[in-house]
Amino acid sequence: MRLKLVFIASLIAAIVGAGAAIAIVVFVLASLDSITSPGLLVAATYLLPITTIFFAAMFVYRHTARRRRLQAALTVLISLVLTLTIFVVASMLTARPNPQAPAQPQRNVG
Repeated sequence: MRLKLVFIASLIAAIVGAGAAIAIVVFVLASLDSITSPGLLVAATYLLPITTIFFAAMFVYRHTARRRRLQAALTVLISLVLTLTIFVVASMLTARPNPQAPAQPQRNVG
């Protein structure tokens, strides 16, 4: 089994896919308000990691001689875990340090 190829392809797919999606969200969309209201643009940014993972799995499948399906599946699983890890780390790094609680509405008592 070509584990080096599987790990390197998974790492590259995760970095490129998640990095491109994070860069689009942080720099292009500029405000996180558009992410809370789902739309076609937000859904399209998450197609980038899926596409890179697909191409990495296809690359590993075509460049191995034995156990092709197993190595392609392993590439997909490792890439998904790394991509989710990158998303979680990026969300922790870009989060506001002290989130403001919403103001309570004034009640008229009496």
